[in-house]
Amino acid sequence: MTPEIQVELADGVLIATMSRPDKKNALTNAMYGALADAVARANDDDAIRVLLIQADGDLFTAGNDVSEFAAQAMGNRGNGGNGDKGAEERHVLRFLRALATATVPIVAAVQGKAVGVGTTMLLHCDYVLLADDAQLITPFVNLALVPEAASSYLLPLCIGHTRAFEMFALGDPVPADSAVAWGIANRTVPLAELRTEARRIAGKLAARPTGSLTAMKRLMRDAEKLVTQMDSESAIFVERLASAEAKEAFTAFAQKRAPDFTKLARQ
Repeated sequence: MTPEIQVELADGVLIATMSRPDKKNALTNAMYGALADAVARANDDDAIRVLLIQADGDLFTAGNDVSEFAAQAMGNRGNGGNGDKGAEERHVLRFLRALATATVPIVAAVQGKAVGVGTTMLLHCDYVLLADDAQLITPFVNLALVPEAASSYLLPLCIGHTRAFEMFALGDPVPADSAVAWGIANRTVPLAELRTEARRIAGKLAARPTGSLTAMKRLMRDAEKLVTQMDSESAIFVERLASAEAKEAFTAFAQKRAPDFTKLARQ
């Protein structure tokens, strides 16, 4: 367990809080591992009836820690990249598969920016509450990568191909009211009320018959399909990390300049 993921059980609700506000809650491999453990615990422990995911600070999460992506793009596989037998396990894959196969109801409380996996994880949550300042951002193509978390399947299914293509290809922020109108989230609340309302919703779900909720969720989601899609995305994601485009994207990020992909051959 890492101190950057705080876990608390209260009245049947397991609350997992991302707590790295000084780094915009950017997710490290260790944080993914702790989140994966929290989802697995919620799914397996009969005392836990609902999982609530939230975050400290001004924003939900900046997504994956870019320094870890950049290390892989520049050829350092020490953080779980393919080809390094001694590499650390890539806990992001364990976390995403845990989300895909979870049967416990999952509530998310989102404030500020939710970048990359911060948005795609919401597609696996059953009730998504946004603060009115929330923005959903999916900048995968901007980084010369591809979507993950089965979002290449789930997002078009949720909001249609054209809107999903726009979100992925352009990476522009989607404001909270649009996210609700499109069906990505349930509703918005003032920032000051976010945690209180999320706890209220989680409490209402915890009071419902767990067996019925679990059976309903299984009927509503094809976990096998989601895991298969994640595996396909992951293979292409790793390929893209090794591409000249990704190297240019992360070099430009480090140099604080705009990337120039126009001189690179199509890959």
